[in-house]
Amino acid sequence: MACRKGAAAWLLAAPLILSVASAATAAATPFTLDDYYLLETVSEPAFSPAGDRVAYTLSRNDRKSDKATSDLWSVPYGAKRDGQPRQLTRTPKSSEWLPRFSADGKTLYFLGNAGKDEITQLWRMSAQGGGARKVTSIPGGISDYDLSPDGSSAVVVAEVGLRVGSDAENPPPIETERFLFKRDGAGYLDDRTQQLFIVDLRGGKARQLTSGERDHWSPAWSPDGKLVAYSAKDRGDTDRDSNYEVFVQPVDAGSPRKISKFIGADNDPDWAARPSWSPDSRRLLWLEGGEDKWIYYAAPQLAVADLATGEVTHPAQLDRWFYYPKFAPDGSILALIEQDRDTWLARIDTTGKVEYLTSGKRFAYDFAIARDGKVVLLDTDVSRPAELFAEDGRQLTDHNAWVADRAQGEVQDVSFQSGDAEIHGYVTLPPGFDAAKRYPLVTDIHGGPVYQHSHEFNIESRLYAAAGYAVLAVNPRGSSGRGFDFSRAIYADWGNLDAQDISAGITHLIDGGIADPQRIGVVGWSYGGILTDYMIASDQRIRAAISGAGVANVLATFGVDQYVREYLNELGTPWENFETWKKLAFPFLHPERITAPTLFQCADADDNVPCVGAEQMYQVLMTRGVPTKLVVYPGQNHGLTVPSYLLHRMRGNIAWFDRWLGAATR
Repeated sequence: MACRKGAAAWLLAAPLILSVASAATAAATPFTLDDYYLLETVSEPAFSPAGDRVAYTLSRNDRKSDKATSDLWSVPYGAKRDGQPRQLTRTPKSSEWLPRFSADGKTLYFLGNAGKDEITQLWRMSAQGGGARKVTSIPGGISDYDLSPDGSSAVVVAEVGLRVGSDAENPPPIETERFLFKRDGAGYLDDRTQQLFIVDLRGGKARQLTSGERDHWSPAWSPDGKLVAYSAKDRGDTDRDSNYEVFVQPVDAGSPRKISKFIGADNDPDWAARPSWSPDSRRLLWLEGGEDKWIYYAAPQLAVADLATGEVTHPAQLDRWFYYPKFAPDGSILALIEQDRDTWLARIDTTGKVEYLTSGKRFAYDFAIARDGKVVLLDTDVSRPAELFAEDGRQLTDHNAWVADRAQGEVQDVSFQSGDAEIHGYVTLPPGFDAAKRYPLVTDIHGGPVYQHSHEFNIESRLYAAAGYAVLAVNPRGSSGRGFDFSRAIYADWGNLDAQDISAGITHLIDGGIADPQRIGVVGWSYGGILTDYMIASDQRIRAAISGAGVANVLATFGVDQYVREYLNELGTPWENFETWKKLAFPFLHPERITAPTLFQCADADDNVPCVGAEQMYQVLMTRGVPTKLVVYPGQNHGLTVPSYLLHRMRGNIAWFDRWLGAATR
């Protein structure tokens, strides 16, 4: 069978993480900050109807425009690879992304922001490239779409509301009565809603399919062309919960029908997973979360509905995160499943049996399925950025071949004890590592908190290593990849067990002769910045720290950031559970514990972790005479996107560690 053949090939292709060491010692060129401009990111693979080509998005940082831009490419899939990847668009001043082939394979549809207004619309061009033409002109633009099976129409997601499309010099005041009233990247939330529109691809005419005070996301057209599935959420009182639901709605007429039955998150849009139809249009697949109170600590699981009976089943329930589940043509399910430091592609048959199609120390980002069942996988390991691979193990793209010419130090997995828990992670060693020497240590703390350091390419770790630092990546309790109990161990108790686990990892590298105990640094962004604040208040061995987009006084962000639902579920209200909130604010309330010079960073348009967190701690350390510095990135949301800012942050980070840990030997 094809799936067994594919599985064997995937297994043979699985790279070994430690195999990069010998190649690394032979390479002479170190990683530099300019490599940010060489790094190209592959994403969003999509098969042609015949399964002979794969279109995808390629993103890069442009030095001249100081913008991150993307173009569309395609690559042949055939067994003999009759051709190289081909660039389909070349637009340095705008971007194209999310490609989809038409039913006959002759046309490629995509999202693009070309034009003076830079508003995202649906575009089309020849599948061979050229002749791009805008299909939609919807005020405010669109954010997502799916094509009808017959190729005549598209369902798109567009925002409607009083302020949509307004270009007034002085826009009207923002008025809101919503419980959840802001979101990073969107700003304040008022009357605007995300609605679905059906677009005639021939003339571009759009008619609104959904309405009401409800947002709609991730539309998926049924193979028989009759229904559109999507996830949606009411407002009003339901704004207080995470009860996203999955609906189906007739394309031509009729009311929406709720398919999901779980009182909680079904296909939360933050998971970026689209509902998936079975080939016969009789079943619908999506991700189902846990109880609201467990928010992101509970791992989403597979849910399948029989549309005729309404029955919802849960195949292959595992204590792990599932990502991007899709029905295959044979009725089985393909999905990415997170493991300890790895993410693999798996097939789930009709009985719920799981067969892993990849293995080893690697991280799968995404995949696509052809009509005949072929699979293309977007995959990475610690030695190379993600590229596209065929199911027989052939590498289809190689946009980052330059990485092979860089000196890459060895990456070693580490395991150690912290209290009654075994903790895992890995350390990236400087090129030319000498076991007889001790090295300054940069401890990289991941965000989330329910996330993990995986076996994937990390240019920041490589840059620290090139600067002479050993880089420790620990997955403390609270991380994903090891089950629900491991993740929820820090529930309402941040900066305790996870901080102990980070400290235990530092001790492990000191005892192992790698880390210099007098030159210990920590750095993190988002929850990594939050945990950095906890670390400098709890581990006196830390001699330098960088806290990015963090907060120590969580009371300062209630009602200021976007997490009111999460706060109420995990911590309760500050006035009813003040002792819990006070406990979590100990770096702010007990600054006498902090002696490490600390650089604080934030983005001034960030509604995820606003600048107030960094500003308060900067002011605390400045008041107490502890060396500190504040860096604010103008106009940026939670994730920095301006290339020069990314370089500035990394250059500043290395300089800060060099200043306080002593410049590492280059």
